[in-house]
Order: sequence, then structure tokens, then C-alpha cells
Amino acid sequence: MWFSRKQVSKVPPVAAAAEARPEPGQVTTKSRGDAAESAARAYLQRAGLRFVEANYRTPGRGGGEIDLVMRAPDGTLVFVEVRQRADDSHGGAAASISSAKRQRIVLAARHYLMRFASPPPCRFDVVLVQGALGQKAGTAIEWLPAAFDAS
Repeated sequence: MWFSRKQVSKVPPVAAAAEARPEPGQVTTKSRGDAAESAARAYLQRAGLRFVEANYRTPGRGGGEIDLVMRAPDGTLVFVEVRQRADDSHGGAAASISSAKRQRIVLAARHYLMRFASPPPCRFDVVLVQGALGQKAGTAIEWLPAAFDAS
């Protein structure tokens, strides 16, 4: 159906803005993602990696983001993509990492490495968090070292 620009919304602007804000304590996509990144960070630290930085973003639109930057015991800089899915209904967490997503991660990593005079060895890992966090039964964390490369 076609609508003209002059049509007025039936929801007052203040009410529409209030509907967009989550209630305190409400589980949002962002809060689930933050919890997954926190769980992945703790998991990798227990495995011997050292935390460097979280949520590194390239400046400007269309750039990329790196969820976690870690340092392996051998000095390798590890760029980590964390993916969380509650279930396998759409292929699970691993299936959600498209080639476009990998390209944006590589772009962000190249931008990050510009701060080094001599870039260290690096790799791209993926941590998959499968299941609902906060529930002991059914939550699994899987770490895929060197899951993809920059090519």
C-alpha cells in the first residue's frame, strides 16, 4: 500500500522513543553479545592468552570491528571474532561468519596493525558460544584458533 508523506504516525513520538528503550534487566541482543564476549575473554585467558583490547573499531562508516585482541604466549597477536547463537536453527554461530564479515575483520586488523613499526605475527581466531549464557546446561564454548586468514 502506498502512503503519502503527510500521513501522521498514530504513536506519539515520546511513546515511540520509550518503546525503543529496553526495560531495566531486559535481555537485549547487545547484552547477549556483551555476555558472550566476556565469556570468550575469560575462556581465552584461562587458556593462556593475555587480554589487550576489546571492541576495536575502524574509524568511519563501512569499517570493521574486532571483538577481542589478545596476545598468545609466543607473542602472536590474536584477533578474535566472538559469535553467539542460542540454538542451531539457522546453522549455529559458525555459519553466521560470512566472507563479507571476515573481510571487515581483516580490514580492521590491518588498521590496528598500522600502529606498529614492525607488526608482530598475528592470526584470526573465532570463539563460538552456543546456547543461552547464564544457564549451565546447554552452553558450550568452542575456540577455533587460526579459523581464517587475511587472504
